[in-house]
Order: sequence, then C-alpha cells, then structure tokens
Amino acid sequence: MFEYEMQRMRAAELIREADGRRLVRQVREARKEAARNAGNEGERRVGSHRGRFVSAA
Repeated sequence: MFEYEMQRMRAAELIREADGRRLVRQVREARKEAARNAGNEGERRVGSHRGRFVSAA
C-alpha cells in the first residue's frame, strides 16, 4: 500500500511539473507573438537623435 501511495504522489508531482513547464512555454510564445505584432503597429525603439540638433551657446 505504501508503494502505491508513493507512486500516486510522484505521478501528481510530475503532472504539476509538466503543467508548470507548459505554462512557461505558453507565456514565451505569447510574448514572441506580441513582439511580432508590436513591430507591425509602429511601436518600435526610438532611435538616437544625436547630431541632428546644434547645441545653443
């Protein structure tokens, strides 16, 4: 009986671990998709404007 309970606990632990890894993968994929879509909507990194303007004395 003890071995059976240990096996059930281990199985539950493995299921929780797999669920956690699946969630991490889904979050990464969602972030990648959001980054791809943001690039198409004009939300991009602002470039440097140094050298465009003359400093006032």
